[in-house]
Amino acid sequence: MKKVIFYSKENCSLCDKGLAIIHELQEEFDFEYEVVDIYQDDELLEKFQIMIPVVEIEEEVVTYGILDKDSIRKRLL
Repeated sequence: MKKVIFYSKENCSLCDKGLAIIHELQEEFDFEYEVVDIYQDDELLEKFQIMIPVVEIEEEVVTYGILDKDSIRKRLL
């Protein structure tokens, strides 16, 4: 089973929209996901602060910012 990491932060409307995309894709594909708040880790904050939300699948950044649902879908196939 593939694992999706969703890097996010509190009070982020793009993150809310991105998480909705993840939930929609769960209806099509069998995967688990973890939401990670970048403000809980200084390294992640430095790496992703202007990119969030960020979707990572199997240690590869697939899409970020305004998420591309098709890119995520292709990576989950």
